[in-house]
Amino acid sequence: MADSVPVRCPTCRRENAFTPPTFPCACGAPLTMPVLRGGVPVEILHRTWQASWVEVRCDVCGRHDEWPAPESGCVCGTVVRVPVVPAPTPPPPNFPSPGRPAAEARPAAETRRAILRPAFRPVTIRTARDCVTAAQQYLKWLGYADVARAQERTAAGVDLRGTGVVAQVDPTTRATQLREIECVWLNGLNDSAIAVFFSLAGYARDARTRADELHIPLFVMDLTGTPQPVNDPADELIRYGASQP
Repeated sequence: MADSVPVRCPTCRRENAFTPPTFPCACGAPLTMPVLRGGVPVEILHRTWQASWVEVRCDVCGRHDEWPAPESGCVCGTVVRVPVVPAPTPPPPNFPSPGRPAAEARPAAETRRAILRPAFRPVTIRTARDCVTAAQQYLKWLGYADVARAQERTAAGVDLRGTGVVAQVDPTTRATQLREIECVWLNGLNDSAIAVFFSLAGYARDARTRADELHIPLFVMDLTGTPQPVNDPADELIRYGASQP
């Protein structure tokens, strides 16, 4: 658990203890929001989508992603946005950082190796249950060996859970909607796991766009039971599997 930091309320001047939130990076590593110690919190008077996100770099894989901006509430009713350490500007490709050999300065994606695995054996889909089974077998093929059906499907719709992964399966004949993408993403945050989505009928345009923004791997399945990637995060997951750093 991250250490708490003091945050002074700009309204009543009370100092409150604030614990920075931790999210799972796409690489699987926990990423704690790097709160700027001594930074001046800003009272939230009007919310905007752009201001609600902050760019942070993962120290493990070097990925720059946007995450929910940390917020803190005071007993006086004031809610503030807590400043974070600005993400460093990545160096140009193949340009070594000071004091580092050129080989170590390559982007993280270039230092990873694609995983070689045998061909996936699909599960023919005849029922909604077959869809979940096919997704479960596919995640195991990707390296999530302990993935299993959720004991009870919650309202949020998590069908599969494993170490480092949660997945939702939409077996309906309608395109998967935006809300379902955001629900599985929130479940991933809650479990500190990567969130993956499988759909039989594809995705609505806004759902696809949001998944790309949140770096959620999306797959579509045909009746042969073979999931196909539909965005870059899905391609990365296939290439590097559960062992991606």
